[in-house]
Amino acid sequence: MRSGQPLTGTNGRRCKEDEKLINATLRAGKRGYIIDTRSLNVAQQARAKGGGFEQEAHYPQWRRIHKSIERYHILQESLVKLVEACNEQTHNMDRWLSKLEASNWLAHIKEILTTACLAAQCIDREGASILIHGTEGTDSTLQVTSLAQIILEPRSRTIRGFEALVEREWLQAGHPFHQRCAQSAYCNSKQKWEAPVFLLFLDCVWQILRQFPCSFEFNEHFLIMLFEHAYASQFGTFLGNSESER
Repeated sequence: MRSGQPLTGTNGRRCKEDEKLINATLRAGKRGYIIDTRSLNVAQQARAKGGGFEQEAHYPQWRRIHKSIERYHILQESLVKLVEACNEQTHNMDRWLSKLEASNWLAHIKEILTTACLAAQCIDREGASILIHGTEGTDSTLQVTSLAQIILEPRSRTIRGFEALVEREWLQAGHPFHQRCAQSAYCNSKQKWEAPVFLLFLDCVWQILRQFPCSFEFNEHFLIMLFEHAYASQFGTFLGNSESER
């Protein structure tokens, strides 16, 4: 399952209807996991703005886990540094590796994949119910839920299955493609909401594809095509920030 953050605020508000609904997903004798894609510090700061996280006293059958997945300008700056490293003309391997490490791009991929693997393991090994959310539930949340399905479900690794996953988990879920992909790494202007969230997801898929090529019906050319259309949507698939706008 995925959602946005609970609006507990500084007063610790609760919604018994939400608690009842979430508990209804639990299997008999099983506990659930709430994976928050924000660090505990960031989640606590969100309470001052009306957001927050689930209180353990109100969700006794659930274990909350915080994973720190970066957002917005941090990801954009990382992409810019990655592109600069790729355009390095010195052809010096040590310099290239140093710049690649300094970009933190692979560190972001590692954190996303680690979180997705955690979710997949909880489902596969424990038969547990999983709720994943960050702040709005339209960025890092979608990365994790999508990758967990790719890990667990063979159909998601087919062409049609992957297309359906992108449609369901990104387009219908409301990922703001227009805001996140308004410019590119080559643009000097700094957009507040710009971030290569979808590109990071595609890179994570590529990492899995490289390790298990026989488990996928497609190759990197399919992922590159999706990346290109996310920034220049020839057919309108990735235009706008929502289904309503499209």
